Amino acid sequence: MAPSHAVRCCQRGLSWIPVIFINLVVCWSYYAYVVELCIFIYLIVFHVFFFVFIWSYWKTIISKPASPSKEFCLPKADKELYEKEENSEAQQEILKRVARNLPVYTRTGSGAIRYCDRCQLIKPDRCHHCSTCDRCVLKMDHHCPWVNNCVGFSNYKFFVLFLAYSMLYCVYIAATVLQYFIKFWTNHLPDTHAKFHVLFLFFVAAMFFISILSLFSYHLWLVGKNRTTIEAFRAPVFRNGPDKNGFTVGFRKNVTQVFGDQKKCWCMPLYSSLGDGYTFPTRLVNVDSEQGNVEHQAIKCTVDAQTNPRPLSESQNHLLGNDMHSEEQKDSSQANIEVCQPVSITMENES
Repeated sequence: MAPSHAVRCCQRGLSWIPVIFINLVVCWSYYAYVVELCIFIYLIVFHVFFFVFIWSYWKTIISKPASPSKEFCLPKADKELYEKEENSEAQQEILKRVARNLPVYTRTGSGAIRYCDRCQLIKPDRCHHCSTCDRCVLKMDHHCPWVNNCVGFSNYKFFVLFLAYSMLYCVYIAATVLQYFIKFWTNHLPDTHAKFHVLFLFFVAAMFFISILSLFSYHLWLVGKNRTTIEAFRAPVFRNGPDKNGFTVGFRKNVTQVFGDQKKCWCMPLYSSLGDGYTFPTRLVNVDSEQGNVEHQAIKCTVDAQTNPRPLSESQNHLLGNDMHSEEQKDSSQANIEVCQPVSITMENES
């Protein structure tokens, strides 16, 4: 017992090494730019980029990954039956019976209910278990060692902003240092100890900019498609089969799900994502015979130690509202075309 605890403590300590490394590089870049280069006219813009970069970076680090609530755990009686049952088909029947009262529409590759044996709960749609954090994470994207945290529903917006501002931070440093880099390289300026900082600062900024640019572009593409990194590699499976575009509701509303409906908050590392993290608008869900009436199912999601103020009845209707009305009008004029319309699920937060 003691060795495993010691190993776990060592792993937790080592997991902070990438974060410490990034912060050391950032602190050194601040010293090299502000102290060694010290160009006043550049410092104002530099500090703006530096502030929003650090803000979004640490918001990504300290935002606790949102996990499923107790409503997704098996009731005590069903849990005992599930653990005693050795037949996998009988276990699935137990899970299906419990899942009828939950807004769960995705399945495993074999069509079974998604159940986490580690956390002992039925996984909500787009939820996955992180082996590093040892918990199920709502709308999990990936575990990032550079922030020592899981990127998911609670902090995905912060992560995208962190990539954006770190890229701007690097490109601004590289652009403003380039002329001095050329002068130092061609020996047109005195050979002082500042030469090392300027040369190295340009190389580091350019290198990080190139690497972050590709990652940032990829996540912008994911936001536009309304996919997570996991879903990009493995399409979510619905009752009708896998569909990589199952959660796509149009580019504008895909972006709105992550950044919110108030554009003035898009660039700020403040939580503004729509939804509750449990259910998402989808064009595939029509009538699921295995699902019961979840109209009054109460589910609560906590983000940044505060209850999410956006219940599904508000967020999903907002995301699907105008487009859905136009689709219904269009469908009524085409009687020979069969269209599968999404179901709007009403959720109420617990008081």
